[in-house]
Amino acid sequence: MSRLTVWNDTDPSTPVLDTTDAAAITAELAALGARFSRWEIQELPDDPTQDDVLAAYRSEIDDVIAKEKYTLVDVLRLDPAQDDYDEKAPAARQKFLQEHQHDDDEDRFFAYGSGIFYLHAGGKVFAAFCEAGDLISVPANTTHWFDMGTNPEYISVRFFHDEDGWVGDFTGSDISSRFPTYDEIAATPVGG
Repeated sequence: MSRLTVWNDTDPSTPVLDTTDAAAITAELAALGARFSRWEIQELPDDPTQDDVLAAYRSEIDDVIAKEKYTLVDVLRLDPAQDDYDEKAPAARQKFLQEHQHDDDEDRFFAYGSGIFYLHAGGKVFAAFCEAGDLISVPANTTHWFDMGTNPEYISVRFFHDEDGWVGDFTGSDISSRFPTYDEIAATPVGG
């Protein structure tokens, strides 16, 4: 289930908020300029291609493109059945775990699986646990990191304004190493 956990950025041991309430998640993230919404989950084939995913969510994707003026949309898939998974998954996780920001919004829709976007803003860290059906938009120039867990398995649709796609400006901070990981949050009950 979608979940938002918030800490003061100096105290990763005591959350100031931990909720699965969609309205509360949407409101908290909106205060940061981030968008959060849910789409109805569509059935995908067993081994979906990028075209399968884009076709299944064509209407919703076209709405986002029209509203936000994106020029590039792609699909990122990590699945243990992929031939290069043992190389690709750990490298991707380490790259995204480092705090960074972008000159562009970072919009992601989870068609399958889950991941956590950690937004670092206003002296707090907001961990948005996104699952299948969730769309999140991290505003441009917001410092953040992403954790997909030690055994990632997900499919996400990515939206870009720039043909270069994903380009991160890393802060050099070690803050991401001080906060609970995807695996730790996924194993902890809400409020626990």
